[in-house]
This record gives sequence, structure tokens and C-alpha cells, in this order.
Amino acid sequence: MIQKTEKKGHMMSVLFTMLLFLVFVLSALFTVLIGSRVYENITVRSDASYTGNTALSYIANKVRQGDRAGLVDVVDVDGIPVLEMKQEIGDSEYVTWIYWKDGTIRELFTDTSSGLGLEDGLTILECGGLDLSKDGKLLRIETLGEGGGAVSLSLRSGGLEADE
Repeated sequence: MIQKTEKKGHMMSVLFTMLLFLVFVLSALFTVLIGSRVYENITVRSDASYTGNTALSYIANKVRQGDRAGLVDVVDVDGIPVLEMKQEIGDSEYVTWIYWKDGTIRELFTDTSSGLGLEDGLTILECGGLDLSKDGKLLRIETLGEGGGAVSLSLRSGGLEADE
């Protein structure tokens, strides 16, 4: 009789240990599953904001580099708004165009007499869209789509109004 009780007690101890181990394994599994979903959500948000933030930073830095009185403007080329920055190098006038075409932000740096057009620009970054506008000295740049954002830049060198 004592032997049966000892066997039962030993079996209950093993069963309790196995149940405790099962609870531990299930807790660890659920923790990993929840953590992977959190990581996936963070990654998706990060990827979405990367495009907008990177595009805005890139364009803002280009504008800051090329900010000269009356040489930064938003123009319409073939129905597409283009950020145009002019500069003189030697005896030649060059222009940098930044614009959105076919799902990408593009940049074209060329001599004004080269005859190159919007199709010739280099792809900078894929983006849902780009909206450019200028009101006096205030330049507004907005990336569209998921993760889009906007930045407003005050042209420090002044615009055409400063030259008059």
C-alpha cells in the first residue's frame, strides 16, 4: 500500500513538473509571437517614414546648397512642377531640376543649352508623389503617399523681389 502511494506521489510530481514546463513553453511562444508582430509593425512604419523623410531631407539640403538670390524657383515643365535651381559655372549657366515622374523623385543637372528633358533625370528615390510650391520666399515641399510629410523652407538669399 505504501508503494502505491509513493508511486502516485512520484507520478503527481512528474505530472506537475510537465504541466509547469508546458506553461513555460506556451508563455515563451506567445511572447515571441507578440514580439514579432510588434517588430513587424515597427518595421512597416519605419520603411514608410524613411521614404518621406529621406526625400524631404535630400531636397531641403539641395535647396540650402543652391540658395542664391532669384535662382531657386518652382516652374512647370511639360505639366510637371519642377524645383529649379540655377547656377553659373565659368561662362555657362547650369540648372538642377528636382521633380517627381513615374513613381520616383528624379534629379537632372545640366547645361541650360543641352536640350535634356525630364526623361533624362536620374532616379533618386521611389515615392508616392511630390508637391512643390513657392510663395515669395517660402518654398513648400510635400511628399505624398504612405509615410509622406512636408517641409517649408524660407529662402534666405531672397527671391526675385530682393533684386528689385
